[in-house]
Amino acid sequence: MRQAVEVYSLFTDFDISLFRAGRHFKLYEKFGSHTVTHNGKEGVHFAVWAPNAASVSVIGNFNGWNPHSHPLFVRWDSSGIWEGFIEGLKLGEVYKYHIHSNTGERLEKADPFALVNEQPPHTASVVGTTWFQWNDQTWMRQRQAHNALDKPFAVYEMHLGSWLRDPSDPERFLSYREIGDKLVPYLKEMGFTHVEFMPIMEHPFYPSWGYQITGYFAASSRYGSPQDLMYLIENLHKNNIGVILDWVPSHFPGDAHGLYKFDGSHLFEHEDPRKGFHPDWKSYIFNYGRNEVRSFLISNAFFWLDRYHIDGLRVDAVASMLYLDYSRNEGEWIPNEYGGRENLEAVHFLKEFNEAVYAHFPDVQTIAEESTSWPGVSRPTFANGLGFGMKWMMGWMHDTLNYFKEDPINRRYYHDKITFGTVYSFHENFMLPLSHDEVVHGKQSLIYKMPGDEWQKFANLRALYLYMYTFVGTKLLFMGGEFGQTSEWNVNQSLDWHLTQFESHRGMQQFVKDLNMLYRAQPALYERAFSPDGFQWLEYGDQENSVFVYLRRGNAASDDVLVVLNLTPVVRDYRVGVPTAGLWEVVLNSDDVSYYGSGTHQHAALSEEIAWMDCGNSIALKLPPLGGLVLKQV
Repeated sequence: MRQAVEVYSLFTDFDISLFRAGRHFKLYEKFGSHTVTHNGKEGVHFAVWAPNAASVSVIGNFNGWNPHSHPLFVRWDSSGIWEGFIEGLKLGEVYKYHIHSNTGERLEKADPFALVNEQPPHTASVVGTTWFQWNDQTWMRQRQAHNALDKPFAVYEMHLGSWLRDPSDPERFLSYREIGDKLVPYLKEMGFTHVEFMPIMEHPFYPSWGYQITGYFAASSRYGSPQDLMYLIENLHKNNIGVILDWVPSHFPGDAHGLYKFDGSHLFEHEDPRKGFHPDWKSYIFNYGRNEVRSFLISNAFFWLDRYHIDGLRVDAVASMLYLDYSRNEGEWIPNEYGGRENLEAVHFLKEFNEAVYAHFPDVQTIAEESTSWPGVSRPTFANGLGFGMKWMMGWMHDTLNYFKEDPINRRYYHDKITFGTVYSFHENFMLPLSHDEVVHGKQSLIYKMPGDEWQKFANLRALYLYMYTFVGTKLLFMGGEFGQTSEWNVNQSLDWHLTQFESHRGMQQFVKDLNMLYRAQPALYERAFSPDGFQWLEYGDQENSVFVYLRRGNAASDDVLVVLNLTPVVRDYRVGVPTAGLWEVVLNSDDVSYYGSGTHQHAALSEEIAWMDCGNSIALKLPPLGGLVLKQV
């Protein structure tokens, strides 16, 4: 009688030793379901980690979901891995693992390493493949030149399911391919260098925005197959647009089919809820002290960089990982071995993650969403940093938005919210984010955060964007912000693209496009984005007029760019010091009529030998109301 499951393994002894040591970073090649040929027979090899299981079997349509017909074999080496070969199964087969735990529980779990999951609300795994004939070799060879820290980084953050819906059926999600056919030319026209996708790993609860993940290795089936997503990424690469993914190694949900109590024990999460339960998100925290869990997570990072050609990972909620008392009251957390609040296991994991990623993928970037003053987030691990390439500058975002919310008549009292940023701007490699978190949950859209009438709102927002793009650091803008979306972001519907028929919104869109083009064309705006040598205040103390003047410097003095901001609704005749004599040309004016501005003109200014702002020469300018000028010597 033929055995339903045959003994067969993809693991070597070296694989097992690396896995148990927490140093195997390509577990996706061994775990999960893989179509193979064994003894001349085609079928599927299954492997799952369940050390607390008394038995594990594969259930699915192929055996009527019978937990007794296809039991897997536990490995002899006490690794806790169950595996086996089932003849005749093919791609597309739906399955789960039936786990009978040592404590008597009977569980039906999706495969943690599944490459495809059923479309929610269905929860089973699907035998899948990530095979794809890639044609983005040119991008991959040249990626270092696009991704380096001295190159422009203008990131468009977006949520796939709500960027654009089917106009004829607003309830229908567009597929990865359909989105790509519209997104790629749009991003190219708008001049963004990178796109950042909010999490696209499989998540059962759509309103979680993707941050409650159950299928870490599966691209969400809501939008199509793995190959459909690869088609989208390939087309972005062919158009010289990098792809950043949101990655969530901080927590996971408690869905019955997911990672929580996977084999009846707290396998992936800490057993003690003071370390293993997240009070903010009602989710579960990975046990970073467990070697196999670290292997799982770093393998997941490698998987997206390897199989999907991803160019960067933005790591979500890093602050929640670093602090044992994050969102906890006294008595709700356990101090570390030294009595402190730092999660030493998470710190070790983040360092190991960054070291491994940059060792194997030196031309990608890792970016931390970290909201505290933890030192050295974007400094090398050998210098006792966490090893990230960049860190979100949350303080800049909050201070800037709080400043711009103020009525211009009061801005003199909040002047330091703009100037204070340079006190700490060079402590990290900062990315300036105007992200999704700022336009939801009653916070209002960016345009409606601005004070004044309609014209003033748009003028203020254009001035904010000009300041953002000409300040230090790299840039990130959430979708809809580029055309002044008026309503808060709603995950259940498309952006309000119809607004671009109106002059004000169309002008904003054109302005962001021109800003991106200016940013990419002026080396002074990116070559020294993280160095104090790249920024110089010329005027930071004019509170009464709410005027700011600064220089951005590139590697060559001839690339220097002068920025002047007038953040009150008054046209001003204003003298500005310049570092060198000659003709200074306006290369961008946020008040141009093509942007829905008032058209206050200032095309160029010839310097005079009048000492001003500690400069030997100066120019006389007419400053636009609620606007900014970018000038360059010609």
